[in-house]
Amino acid sequence: MVASKISQLAYYLPTATLSNEELQKEFPELDIDKTESKLGIKKRHISAQNETALDLAVKASENVLSNFDKEAIDFVILCTQSPDYFLPTSACILQDRLQLKKDIGALDYNLGCSGFVYGLAMAKGLIKGNIASNVLLVTAETYSKYLHKRDRGNRSIFGDGATATIISSSDKEQIMDFVLGTDGGGKDKLIVHNGAMRNCTEFAAEEVIDKSGNITSRNHLMMNGPDIFNFTIKNIPQAVSQCLSKNNITLEDIDFVIFHQANKYILEYLRKKTKIPESKFYINLENTGNTVSCTIPIAIQDCLNSKKIKAGDKVMLVGFGVGLSWAMTVVEI
Repeated sequence: MVASKISQLAYYLPTATLSNEELQKEFPELDIDKTESKLGIKKRHISAQNETALDLAVKASENVLSNFDKEAIDFVILCTQSPDYFLPTSACILQDRLQLKKDIGALDYNLGCSGFVYGLAMAKGLIKGNIASNVLLVTAETYSKYLHKRDRGNRSIFGDGATATIISSSDKEQIMDFVLGTDGGGKDKLIVHNGAMRNCTEFAAEEVIDKSGNITSRNHLMMNGPDIFNFTIKNIPQAVSQCLSKNNITLEDIDFVIFHQANKYILEYLRKKTKIPESKFYINLENTGNTVSCTIPIAIQDCLNSKKIKAGDKVMLVGFGVGLSWAMTVVEI
């Protein structure tokens, strides 16, 4: 039986950063101590004006392919909600820019905070279906380009970045079963209303001020933080239990747990709700912020580098957010 595993990971972060001190110069009312305490973020990487998600994807992919034969890649999957073009598919352009062989598959998919885990599910399916042997799974986001200049709240949270992961065929299954979920009824909880076919971009959309004084518009990202929090605490603990049950394991069998790095407050709440020991739980957004679909693979690589996890460990991966969407699995590193 064909099985699958994660072979290689790498990531790339833009050179420019935005620190809390720099944000405070724009927003004198910003309480840095409170921001760092609640969000767990001190700075975030921001893409340059002419630097796109595809540019970041190329650099992350080059990093991972520096230790892997690119001729062996036979499928490319790119997760982004900030593509270079409506069409063509960014994954096709990525194939060309990386000079990968042409007899391979390539596709984009539009998903956010659960995107990496969904990508693992698709890569595993491609391998088990004998469609591919080595899948290059890339996540790349430049959410900063969706943020209103005077949206203090979201600019405090989101950062840009890209990751590249190679999923390969294996003799032993190291990517276990998945629990996936969708509630599209919550689409307005995190959305950019204008810009695509439903609502074209308005030259000067009316600005909206929320209860906290953050300014945005329908041309920019709008997030209902309290409703996202309520969605998360309602669905994620139950889904974690389902994932453990589906894979016939318990928390005691899990060596480490990596949730989507949304913000420190929500992660601490979920950890306590799911009764995950602090010693097994990862929180580190300090220097990256919330990089959407990139947070989980960045965390995996950082945990490997710091030896929080090692080869053979069973790691639970949990993504959740925009969509509304959630996804989780267990992988053996």
